[in-house]
Amino acid sequence: MMKTLREQCGIFGTFNHPEAAKITYLGLYALQHRGQESAGIVSSDGDRLYTHKGLGLVADVFDKDSLDKLIGKSSIGHVRYSTTGSNLITNCQPIKINYKGGELAIAHNGNITNSEELKLELEERGAIFSSSMDSEILIHLIAQSTAKSFIDSLTTSLFRLKGAYSFLILRKDRVIGIRDPKGFRPLCLGKHNDAYLLASETCAFDIIGAQYLRNVEPGEIIIISDTGLESIKPFAPTETSFCVFEYIYYSRPDSMVGNTNIYNIRKALGAKVAEEHPIDADIVIPVPDSSNAAALGYSQKSGIPFEMGLIRSHYVGRTFIEPEQSIRHFGARIKYNPVKSVLNGKRVIVVDDSIVRGTTSPKIIKMIRNAGAKEVHLRISSPTWKFPCYFGIDTPSKMELIGSTHSVEEICKHTEADSLGYLSIKGLKEVIPGFQNYCFACFDGNYPGGKPAKLHKEILEQRY
Repeated sequence: MMKTLREQCGIFGTFNHPEAAKITYLGLYALQHRGQESAGIVSSDGDRLYTHKGLGLVADVFDKDSLDKLIGKSSIGHVRYSTTGSNLITNCQPIKINYKGGELAIAHNGNITNSEELKLELEERGAIFSSSMDSEILIHLIAQSTAKSFIDSLTTSLFRLKGAYSFLILRKDRVIGIRDPKGFRPLCLGKHNDAYLLASETCAFDIIGAQYLRNVEPGEIIIISDTGLESIKPFAPTETSFCVFEYIYYSRPDSMVGNTNIYNIRKALGAKVAEEHPIDADIVIPVPDSSNAAALGYSQKSGIPFEMGLIRSHYVGRTFIEPEQSIRHFGARIKYNPVKSVLNGKRVIVVDDSIVRGTTSPKIIKMIRNAGAKEVHLRISSPTWKFPCYFGIDTPSKMELIGSTHSVEEICKHTEADSLGYLSIKGLKEVIPGFQNYCFACFDGNYPGGKPAKLHKEILEQRY
């Protein structure tokens, strides 16, 4: 179950709005599901940049006074979880610097897979890093560039990067959005009256009533300034590799990818699981909230009634005080509670989006049985997760992924479910939209461009 993984980061940018920082704040609020460790905004009044960032949720980091100090008509913002670098104030984004070319700020979603070798090279040339984030690599590449224009410095620096990235860059007179050539991470373009917006997901546009225009294309650089919107594509065409887990789990279900709604895709994934792994039962329940749509799709395809057999607490903080006298399955119970009147005496199908380590599933199934369920059948709306991700998702090592070390039968026995069925890779490919190519490396081990040979130290050693 995806509860052991962290979401990706979320980024949002605003250009030409009189309350740019407040618009960006609202956008980040809508993207809070993509990162809860820190939040930050940098704004520009056309002359200088202003910064406010801190550890915690968006609503905790910002108040009216802090937003009022972020003056100007353009801004970029970031919500973060740690892919590389610890959860420290020095690792909060956006990163703002002042170098020979003036002030700039950068916000990043993704993971630079050759960051270790680039960092060593830059340090040998005199670069001093102020954080442990791979995002800082781009700043130093730009600062050390000998190109005559900023855009030339930017593009030559981007050519050095490998891996996954969507960047937002703020200069005093422009906002720049960038997506890596393979398009691993999402980035979309919107408009609100005369203001242009850039965001990780379209749900961030909805909160302010903005219009979703289109996705930023893989390998595209969008430059937004007083002269309008300019698009450049400096990279050679290559096969795209959009992260398929955006559909399965990461994106909010009310977001769009192209003309496709995430909610409808998740329903279709659930329906496909019902087609591949039917079972006679009384009710279908989701592990809320990320599996709600998939469970509904399973219910509608199978004709078995949908019920909310687990209730999730939405007010669980990132830390909590456990009782000294240990309560059995405390970690699961603080997040979920079974509805006994729904489950008692029933044969239950539980739909979830994935199983990662396999530590949470047994606790939830035990909880459902203790509520009186006669049978518990587990259905997963994604294929078996067997391989770690190196492109911006905080996954365990391969040996910690239960799907890489256990068969489906062994995982079923481990979870103590009566049966277990995963969506097949073939079934997944039949459901997802066909307008782009995808990265399935977490399922099949076929890493786009090959498995990275060198990874940043924290990717291998630090797990959160």
